[in-house]
Amino acid sequence: MAGGEQYSGVHVLDPEGVDYTGAEVEATTVKPDDPPMPPVQWMKTNLFSSVANSILTVVSGLFALWAIRGILGFIFDPERRWEALATNMRLLLVKSYPFDQMIRVWVSFAILLGLTGLALGLSRSGALAPVSRIASTARNVGLFLILVGFLGPFELGGRIRWWIAGAVLVAVWFGVWRIMGDKARFKMVPMLPFTLVLLGILVGTLWVFPYGDYRFVDNNPTFEAGTVAMTSKIGWSSMWLTLVGAWAVGVAMSRSSFGVGLRKSMPLIWLVAPFFVTWVVMRDPDLDWDHVLSTDIPMFLGFAAIGGVILFFLSKPGLGEAGRLIAIALVVLGLATWVFAFFGWAPLWPMLQKARLSFLLLGIFALAAPTFAGETAKRLRFAGGWVGAMALLHYFATMINTTSTLEIAEPSFLGGATLSLFVATMTMIFSFPLGVLLALGRTSKLPIFRVLCTTFIEVVRGVPLISILFFFVIGFSLFLPQGMSMSQVAQICLGYSLFSAAYLAENVRGGLQSVRRGQFEAADALGLTGLQRTGLIVLPQALRVSIPPLVGQLIATYKETSLIYIVGGFDLLTVANRVISNQSDFLGAKMEPLIFVSFLYWVVAFSMSKYSQTLERKLGLGTR
Repeated sequence: MAGGEQYSGVHVLDPEGVDYTGAEVEATTVKPDDPPMPPVQWMKTNLFSSVANSILTVVSGLFALWAIRGILGFIFDPERRWEALATNMRLLLVKSYPFDQMIRVWVSFAILLGLTGLALGLSRSGALAPVSRIASTARNVGLFLILVGFLGPFELGGRIRWWIAGAVLVAVWFGVWRIMGDKARFKMVPMLPFTLVLLGILVGTLWVFPYGDYRFVDNNPTFEAGTVAMTSKIGWSSMWLTLVGAWAVGVAMSRSSFGVGLRKSMPLIWLVAPFFVTWVVMRDPDLDWDHVLSTDIPMFLGFAAIGGVILFFLSKPGLGEAGRLIAIALVVLGLATWVFAFFGWAPLWPMLQKARLSFLLLGIFALAAPTFAGETAKRLRFAGGWVGAMALLHYFATMINTTSTLEIAEPSFLGGATLSLFVATMTMIFSFPLGVLLALGRTSKLPIFRVLCTTFIEVVRGVPLISILFFFVIGFSLFLPQGMSMSQVAQICLGYSLFSAAYLAENVRGGLQSVRRGQFEAADALGLTGLQRTGLIVLPQALRVSIPPLVGQLIATYKETSLIYIVGGFDLLTVANRVISNQSDFLGAKMEPLIFVSFLYWVVAFSMSKYSQTLERKLGLGTR
C-alpha cells in the first residue's frame, strides 16, 4: 500500500509501525478478497454443487421470494396507515416536549454527535475495505431493489423507480469492474469518510425527494405533498455538518499533545455528557443565583478544599494504621449522615442531600488513598481528582434540584424514545461499576462482603424484573428518609440498575475466575497492594475476557426498557401502543407504530453488537 501503510483489519500503520492512536502494533497485511468467479461457476460451486444442495437452493429461493412478496405486500398495502406514524413522529421521539423549545433537543443531539465525531477523529479510525467489496455490496443492493420492483404491489410508474435505482447501483459495480478489474481487490477505501459521505447523500435526499410533510395543525393531522418540513431539513443537515466537522477537528488535533490528552479524557466526557444533555440542556434549570452564590458555591469550595487537604495527607507514604483509622472514621461519618436523616435525628438531620453525598464520597476516597501514596505530584493528582469529583457532584446536584423552565403538565419532561434511551443509558452507567463491585465482593476472602454480595446477587436474579420495577415505583418511597422524595424516572432507573448489576456481576465473576493464579503471585512479588493488584492486574484481564457476555447483558437491558410501559411510564412503546391508537384520527392504528418501535430497538441493539465485535478484534480476544 502507498506510504508504507498496512491494514490488519483494525489498525492503519504509518511507516514507523505506529497506528493512528499512537500504540505500537505489529504490521500485518490483510489477505485480499479471492478473485471473483464468473456467475455460472459461482452458482455451480456454492448453490448447485450436489443434488441435495440444488433441492435446498430451489426450496429456499422459492420460500424467500414468497416471504419477500408477503412483506412488500404488507408494507405497501394501501390499507396500511403509515400516516399515523409519520404524523406522530415527534410524539414518538420526545412525546410532549414543548414545540417552541425543540431547539434544545436538536442541540442535545448535536452535542452527542459532536462527541462521536470528535472521538472518531481523535482515534484516527483506520478501518479499510477493498473497493471490490464496496462495489459488490452496491451490486447486491441493486439486484434486491430490482427484485422489489418485480414483486412489489406497485403500478408501472412505481416499478420503474425501483428498477432505475437498482440499475444505477448495478451500473456502479459494472463500472468499477470494467475500469479497475482485478486491481479493485487491492485498492483500499477508508470506511469512515465513505460512511460520512453516504450519510450526507441520505440527508441530501430530504431536500429533493418528495417524502411529504406530515404534521399536526391545531390538533388536526395535515399532509402537504413535496419534501419534508424546512425545520427537519435544516435540523438534519446541521447534525450531519456537526458530525463531519467534529470528525475533521479530531483528525487535525489527533497528533498534537492537546489531542492526546483530550483522547484520554473522552471516557470521562462521555460519562458526564448524558447528565449534562438531559439535566442542563433539555431541562433548562431556572437557577436561583442568590442561593447559588450564598450556599452552593461556598459548600463546594469547603468540601473541595478541606477534603483535598485530608486526602493529600492520607496519601502520604508510610502513614500506616493511622491513615486507615481516619479513613474508616470518615466512612462512618458519611454513613451516619444517612442514618440520622432516615430517623430524623439531630444534629445531622437537616443537612442538605448533596452534603450527605459529599461526606460519603469523601469516605470512599479516603479508603482508596493508600493506593495513590507516592511522590508529591501523584498525591496532588489524587487531590485534584477529588476537587473534580466535587465540582461535578455539586454542579449536577444543583441543576437537578432546581426548578425547570419547561411548562409541561406531566411529571417528567422525558417521554417517548428520549425516556427509553435515558433509562437505558443511566442503567448502563450505574449498573456496570456496581456489578464489578458485587463481583469483587462475591470473590472476596472476607465473609461479610462475600455473604452480602452473594445474597444480593442470588435474590435479585431469582426475582422477575417486572416485580423489582413495581417495588421501586410503588413501594420504594416508604423506605426513604423524612422529607426526601424520588421521581418515577429515578425509581425506574434505580430498579433497572440493581437488576442489571446482579447479572453483570456474574459475567465479571466469570472473567475474574479466568485470571491465572500466577498473575496474583506476580503482583504480590512486586509489592502491590490488594487494591492496586485488582485495579491494575486482575480487572483489566477479567473485563477483556468478559466483553461478549457484558455486551449481551447491556443489549438485554436496552431491550428490557420496553417494560417501562407496564409500570406507567410514557416510553416509546407506550406512545406507539396506547397513545397513537387512541387518537380520533388514527383509532386502532397499532401495527405501524409497533413495527417502527421494533425497528428502532433492532437498530440500536445491532449497532451495540457490531461495536462489540470491533472491540473484540481490536483487543485480540480469542487470538492472543
